[in-house]
Amino acid sequence: MKIVTLNPDQFDKYAKKHKYRNYYQTSAYGNTMIKFGYNIHYLGITNDRNYLIGATLIIYKDVFMNNKIAYAPRGILFDYDDSLNVKTLAEKLKQQLGKQGFMLLRIDPYIPLTIRDSDGNILNINNQAKLILENLKAANFEYKGKNLFFENEKPRWEALVLLNKDIHDIFASFEKRTRNKIRRAANSGIEVYKDETKNLKYLYQFIRKKTNKPIQYYQELCNNYDQDIDIYYARLNTESFIINSRKTYEKEVENNEILAKQIQDYNIDEREKNTILNKKMESDKLLNTYKNTLILATDLLKKYPKGLIIGGAMVINFDNAAYIYIDGFDENYTSLNANYLIKWRMIDDYQKKGYKYLNLNAIVGEFERKNKYSGLNEMKLGFSTTITEYLGEFDIVLNNFTYNLYKSFNKNK
Repeated sequence: MKIVTLNPDQFDKYAKKHKYRNYYQTSAYGNTMIKFGYNIHYLGITNDRNYLIGATLIIYKDVFMNNKIAYAPRGILFDYDDSLNVKTLAEKLKQQLGKQGFMLLRIDPYIPLTIRDSDGNILNINNQAKLILENLKAANFEYKGKNLFFENEKPRWEALVLLNKDIHDIFASFEKRTRNKIRRAANSGIEVYKDETKNLKYLYQFIRKKTNKPIQYYQELCNNYDQDIDIYYARLNTESFIINSRKTYEKEVENNEILAKQIQDYNIDEREKNTILNKKMESDKLLNTYKNTLILATDLLKKYPKGLIIGGAMVINFDNAAYIYIDGFDENYTSLNANYLIKWRMIDDYQKKGYKYLNLNAIVGEFERKNKYSGLNEMKLGFSTTITEYLGEFDIVLNNFTYNLYKSFNKNK
């Protein structure tokens, strides 16, 4: 076995056919990272007959006295099933990369460990993945643990909307509250569209608080992935918003007046009267909500007569599937549920394209206890998603001396 250098075309040709292929292990991602201070290596792994049996893109920076820490995003494209091959790979990585000033390599193979339903119940276990896990440990890859929340680099848990059914059946499979939020968003006058110009100005306004990357990073993604990037926006039609808000308010006024009259009916018994009273109290609350919404709609129409963009998302198309790379929304209009409608539009679009699934990106692996990410899970799981749990992260020390020295100077690492 040898570690060799590949050019980008050689790497892409091998990677696009590998069973663990992913959009991070592409020259498009490598070209993006070069623009932001990272160095890139495309490495091939050959057998004794000089055939490629593996490959990886690694990104790295000098972090300590010209020594480097490398990361293979979504793992090395390699057959991890054979324990001897994995041990040999580890030895070759240490021999070659260790001599080149690399102290440590991190990998997070894109290999499913379990498939779960939206309640977290295991539907399928990848027994091969368990073998791979043991093979990596035996080869001195340090397993970083089963993190229920977030790893250092990429999510270990992702939510997928399968697109292998009729679109009406897909919608019917969503939780009731998810369907209602989609309908309310549409009825509020929100219109979702795909921006063919890929203008990132609005999107970046919504994501800047959740990312440490500049807008130029996302522009480079658009440049390098080119036609495989979609940009979606949710636009609030303020004219439709005020018309629909007024209708909703007036309808509830009528309902409230009917309930008020029924309460005054002396012919009904006490039990029925209490039922009507409870409905009246609920209607009072709704009236207050709808009144505030109508006030908001009136104000927005004055300020934004041509409409207002309140949410957006970037999607990467890869291997007959769609992946939400990042999305964001104006928190001032959270109650309008634009984030639900924009995902529904994506589902409809990609189902028509015959895609396998829409990947909604990260969730956390804690399905039972309340935690600070429960809202994230609730929103994504409401789309009747299938959950993929991946292996997780592994580190392998390539040069013990320099890495231990580095750690002694960086106690918090």
